Amino acid sequence: MARYIGPKSKIARKFREAIYGPDKVLTKKNYPPGQHGQSKKRAKTSEYAIQLLEKQKAKYTYGILEKQFALIFDRASRAKGITGEMLLKFIEARLDNVVYRMGIAPTRSAARQLVSHRHITVNGNVVNIPSYTLKSGDKIAIREKSKSLEVITISLSGHSNKFPWMEFNPSTLNGTFLHLPEREQIPENIKEQLIVELYSK
Repeated sequence: MARYIGPKSKIARKFREAIYGPDKVLTKKNYPPGQHGQSKKRAKTSEYAIQLLEKQKAKYTYGILEKQFALIFDRASRAKGITGEMLLKFIEARLDNVVYRMGIAPTRSAARQLVSHRHITVNGNVVNIPSYTLKSGDKIAIREKSKSLEVITISLSGHSNKFPWMEFNPSTLNGTFLHLPEREQIPENIKEQLIVELYSK
């Protein structure tokens, strides 16, 4: 799947969930998009369709391509622990996601752009790969010449979420990825077991 750049409200309506944040359109039209919309009687959804929808929701939420997602799942299936939980933990350790979680960027797509445009460093070195996997203790910072970027300053001024698996100092504009999060600490509403069942077929 190529990166989706179309109307985000349409995707949110598909999953009937504000996966991209607060959405006025979703509030007014909390039913799937389409010509017949709310009035169309839909056939009973199959088990496979439910599992596939959950995987698509995870991919859209985190902005991950199909091949990348499959690779992360393969790594999770070989790791010690519950496969579904390890899948989400590894996704949370992606650099673009951590930049977003720290409040450096307002959205994950903006975080990917900041990383790709070489505004972010890891342990003092510029990293321009959004899918770069962080390890415990890795130091994340904004490049000196990028600290005044409007998108960063605006995002940080309105950021208040704190996540126990990372630290960020808004004064120095650097942070630390402490460790992989526990499943209950990840706020996304994703039923990871359905994804595991889909890949197990």
